[in-house]
Amino acid sequence: MLRPFSNAFAGKSVFVTGHTGFKGSWLCLWLERLGAHVTGYALAPPTDPNHYTVGRVRDVLTRDHEADIRDQDRLNAAMKEADPDVVLHLAAQTVVREGYRSPKETFDVNVMGTACVLEAVRELGKPLSVLCITSDKCYENVEQIWGYRETDAFGDHDPYGGSKGAAEVLIRSYRHSFFHPEKLQEHGVKLASARAGNVIGGGDWTANALIVDLVDSLRKDQPVELRNPVAYRPWQHVLQALSGYLTIASRLLLSDDPTYCSGYNIGPLPGNELSVREVVECFINEWGDGSWVDVSDPDQLHEATLLHLAIDKARRELGWKPAWTVEDSIRKTAQWYRWLQDDARSIGELTIAQIADYEAAMSDCCDTSDNSNGDVSETHPAIIC
Repeated sequence: MLRPFSNAFAGKSVFVTGHTGFKGSWLCLWLERLGAHVTGYALAPPTDPNHYTVGRVRDVLTRDHEADIRDQDRLNAAMKEADPDVVLHLAAQTVVREGYRSPKETFDVNVMGTACVLEAVRELGKPLSVLCITSDKCYENVEQIWGYRETDAFGDHDPYGGSKGAAEVLIRSYRHSFFHPEKLQEHGVKLASARAGNVIGGGDWTANALIVDLVDSLRKDQPVELRNPVAYRPWQHVLQALSGYLTIASRLLLSDDPTYCSGYNIGPLPGNELSVREVVECFINEWGDGSWVDVSDPDQLHEATLLHLAIDKARRELGWKPAWTVEDSIRKTAQWYRWLQDDARSIGELTIAQIADYEAAMSDCCDTSDNSNGDVSETHPAIIC
């Protein structure tokens, strides 16, 4: 079976910021599998343990830079050395509660860090494709029961969400000021952004993350403490989010259609949103035992209760469709952590096997029904069905 995206990334130079993080490390492994030459640029892994080390991501990189994205000179030099065809910007402060503890740092990294990346792109002065990753928290959350669309207002109650909304405003400003889609023949830079729902999967050790706390409690035979069990989120596996990112990037690479130079929501299909309690109970069922306890506090830091994403735009314009249900995602995540506990030395093999499983699922569910341009496999050759 042919692998998705191989037409787009084989032999390409791809510059990934945030490659030592959870999503970034999975992304590098997938890109190398697709034949890309990957340069990573990020701070040291944010946790110990971490997926970058466990998954031996360093082994698949062409270049590996340990540096801050706000160090403009070093970033410019690293990007110039890589001479990228694609820039995938994932480096960020990613934790909602950390945003409350360090609001200035959160805004600085997420907003000005993004500005530094786009300034480095300007400094290159060459045609390339750029995808900046923000978050579904970028939207002003009014606790609506329907999904947020790409045209909804940015900005949220907390510093993390606010920083992601501000990053989207900055990206849009750079797009209109320096990389206007209607002037591609002049500058050659195709700039898009992606806003993904809550991501789970093996290799996440982010502080206060639900799955991290859950696995830790299960291993200690303790009930997991839930501070907001009734909160609903658009849960998806890390590979599902990455498949959306790669789809957008492949469109930018293979087409001069300015339509793709915009923002896209990447999330699960409707009906796959679950409450925190439901996710935990499903995970415990897959694990085989465990329990949870409600420790919610009415005076705790504000976190949204309802958050849904509408993914109609990505389905229609990109021909992208989620390949795993939320139950699939939870099962694959539990499998990864179980495997790590039982046979940590071979966890890299399972990681690659799960990437292959997702590729196969993508090939089985290529979505043509919502694509206004006709047959996806002909109009968009990056997807190989």
